[in-house]
Amino acid sequence: MTSTSPTDEILQRRYMQALLRDVHAFERMLEEERFETGIRRIGAEQEMFLVDECMRPSVVADAVLARIDRKELVNELARFNLEANASPRVFGGHCLADMEAELIELVAAADRGARDEGARILLTGILPTLRVGDLSLENMTPKQRYRQINDATCAARGGSFQIIIKGIDELELTHDNVMLESCNTSFQLHFQVAPREFAKLYNMAQAITAPVLAAAVNSPVLLGRQLWNETRVALFQHSVDARTTHEKARNARPRVSFGDSWVRESAAEVWRDNIARFRVLFVTDLEEDPDGVLDAGGIPELTALRLHNGTVYRWNRVCYGHDGKVPHLRIENRVLPAGPTILDEMANAAFYYGLMAACVEEYGEIHRHMMFDDAKANFFAAARHGLKAQFTWVGGETVPAKDLILERLLPMAREGLHASKIDADDVDRYLSVLEARVRGGQTGAAWFRHSLRAMTTEASRDVRDRALTQAMLDRQSMGEPVSSWELASDADLAGILERRDSFRTVGQFMSTDLFTVRPGDLVDLAASLMDWEHVRHVPVEDEQGRLVGLLSHRALLRLVSRGRRGDGSDPVAVKDIMKPAPVTVTSDTETLDAIAKMRNERVGCLPVVDGGKLVGIITERDLIGVAARLLDEHLRGQR
Repeated sequence: MTSTSPTDEILQRRYMQALLRDVHAFERMLEEERFETGIRRIGAEQEMFLVDECMRPSVVADAVLARIDRKELVNELARFNLEANASPRVFGGHCLADMEAELIELVAAADRGARDEGARILLTGILPTLRVGDLSLENMTPKQRYRQINDATCAARGGSFQIIIKGIDELELTHDNVMLESCNTSFQLHFQVAPREFAKLYNMAQAITAPVLAAAVNSPVLLGRQLWNETRVALFQHSVDARTTHEKARNARPRVSFGDSWVRESAAEVWRDNIARFRVLFVTDLEEDPDGVLDAGGIPELTALRLHNGTVYRWNRVCYGHDGKVPHLRIENRVLPAGPTILDEMANAAFYYGLMAACVEEYGEIHRHMMFDDAKANFFAAARHGLKAQFTWVGGETVPAKDLILERLLPMAREGLHASKIDADDVDRYLSVLEARVRGGQTGAAWFRHSLRAMTTEASRDVRDRALTQAMLDRQSMGEPVSSWELASDADLAGILERRDSFRTVGQFMSTDLFTVRPGDLVDLAASLMDWEHVRHVPVEDEQGRLVGLLSHRALLRLVSRGRRGDGSDPVAVKDIMKPAPVTVTSDTETLDAIAKMRNERVGCLPVVDGGKLVGIITERDLIGVAARLLDEHLRGQR
């Protein structure tokens, strides 16, 4: 861990020595051509969510892993995440179909273990039912590595993480740990390259990232807000942003980034740039002498270099590895979201790998035809707008994402896969899935947004998010690609509303569309709000958003009865007639407890407060509706 103590400073200096030795050894390996060449291999990492019967995150990852005991399945940052590691395989023949079959088997194994723990596996970029309370350190996987990352990142930043993301809605949030990263799950692709071709292929990976992402977007909702089509991109940058205020002021690059320039010569440029720009977050004693290992004809681990690389999150990352016989280089694409189905993911993979195989032949050295800033702008446009993005492509041409994919890149990817001797039937299957998705415009993100609009029944945000998550799980289980999914609708909402667990806590049915006033506001404003919006209670907040009172229609009636409102001579402030320190509940309060509190305190509504902030409100009318549903279910159970 980084520290200012003399002992830790010495350890840091030793670690930096090890890091620089690793870079020198890596450069020597490049010069001496120690890396594997003449073969392509591919691989993938499949991240996933665990959800309970209520479609909320289920923190049972350790129990699931203990049940299934598979080395390919491992923990991730949160106890509601898992990761499956697909086997590397030679790029050719049935490699894509074989990868799909392996992923299906691994996810099915994880799902069997999850069912035994009362949970299910769900593939999606961001789980719609996540709430801020789920992102606590107690839900972090209890491994030293994750706690070290959290402590070191928070220490480097010197304060809480500030999140501001603007889309259809706006999310502004302050959070005190890195668990925001656990909101994201990805489908990460690996592509092995030879050192001499690294620069060309890495730059090509950067250039094609935008169109591949535009076709794959699947994360439009975070913490109840509709944001970007692929909100993971914005969230990940914020969630591990270790920059201090003064570093942001001088526009220092965040640890999650697309980069700032093309690679000119070799992978060593990326390593050197990571070291130059980003301080070491945590250190450990390392005894390897990489040059000595090379002198003896061995393969160095380059542990210091790999450890530091693991704390710098480029969207296209350089990876070093070996199989015990020969080292290799890989480009890791970290952009793609998990889901909506494994078939959709494999269609995205086929598109990406096909372009990687074909684009160098088509464009040569991409940096001669495209400005880096255009590739970077394309990436963020794809994340924000998906298939509706406008790209600046080769030669400075402006072209819609959909047209670029259908008219140019899909045929190119097909040629690349055929040239790589991928089975022709597999090429047709996967690329036809992607083509149907692009032509129809129904990405995972589009399905989610359109489904929200299709739900006409009034329901709380929690109920709608749960209904959409259940609909996603149901359709995902059938294995059909998202382009063929029916939209979620009121029927899916009804299925959630019929379940008793839909009303277990206040947060599941509270109203979050709030109208509030401040203590110094004119009472007439509060009265007008009640009239316009047909509400009987208006919460009173101070300038910091803290609940300080509650104004009811009864208080207004008493004021009118005393003749103090409307004569123009004695304007009354809200603070003069509000009820200070009102009775409140939290979003986790059990519904039956809320009913009892409302009855015992003789109040007609309960403001809902989490972390000192007003987040919702429930009224007698809300509880009457809940009680009616609970009674109906009870009566059905007696028949």
